[in-house]
Amino acid sequence: MSERLTIIPQPLLPQALNKASRATRQTPAGTFDQALARQMDNTVGFSRHAQDRMASRGIRFSDSDLQRLSGAVDQVQAKGGRDSLVLMDNTALVVSVKNRQVVTVMDQAQLKDNVFTHIDSAIIA
Repeated sequence: MSERLTIIPQPLLPQALNKASRATRQTPAGTFDQALARQMDNTVGFSRHAQDRMASRGIRFSDSDLQRLSGAVDQVQAKGGRDSLVLMDNTALVVSVKNRQVVTVMDQAQLKDNVFTHIDSAIIA
């Protein structure tokens, strides 16, 4: 009963990568490479939900609008905002500042009598 047990640690070996683990996984916002590129060039992306809302409501943004949006997100981020309401012209966007991604988009018709929840900041761009 007083016998000692000796445990010999085994080296950790990497598991063989199969094709499924090598493939780039798709997320609602696109591939990891796209998200990384967006973070590196400081642009703002659009979630699938936001893209669907834009298409159904006929909302389009020009390159200058996207630059204004990116600048607004930069300002909110500098102030410590996490989820922000961005008002641009006649459009309201709810943006995840951490992910630099637009969560949803509304035009002026949907703004009336609407309550925005789960935001901690707002900016007029």
